[in-house]
Amino acid sequence: MLRLCRLPFSRLVLGASLLVLAAASPLSPAAAESGPFADFSGSWSGTGTLRPSGGEVERIRCSANYRPRGSSQHEIDLELRCDSDSYHFDLTGQFTADDNNQISGRWTERTRGVGGTAVGNARGDRLQLHIESSGFAADMVMQTRNRRQSVSLDSQGGGQIVKGSITLSRR
Repeated sequence: MLRLCRLPFSRLVLGASLLVLAAASPLSPAAAESGPFADFSGSWSGTGTLRPSGGEVERIRCSANYRPRGSSQHEIDLELRCDSDSYHFDLTGQFTADDNNQISGRWTERTRGVGGTAVGNARGDRLQLHIESSGFAADMVMQTRNRRQSVSLDSQGGGQIVKGSITLSRR
């Protein structure tokens, strides 16, 4: 387990990015009428790849659990766990969307004790977000169609650029 703490900070960027994207995914127009997180409760899982600059492509597996806060469809809590052969993320987050689908939130990676903020917006089935923490920033685009979420990530920080692509499906 000590090996996990020595991983490049850029891998933390991927986990944080996934947390934010998973929590803030836009819904179809019908679902958005009752709040952008109306259909999120429950479990999701999926796989994808990440490519650090100058590194080998690595497969990643993720699972997410969503819990609305109170009776609101505009606030949600998330737990996200992602694993590959060489690392592990354990993230939590709290996210809020306003009536104009402007999204804001906070996230924490529990095993490393770091966190940050997220801001963005949802338009139709597309979400664009910017996340930040000390030492890195990432831009993400996500599209949600039916029971699938496609995520692309472009991050910089910790001296590395990481690009990622992940697909999640509702269980």
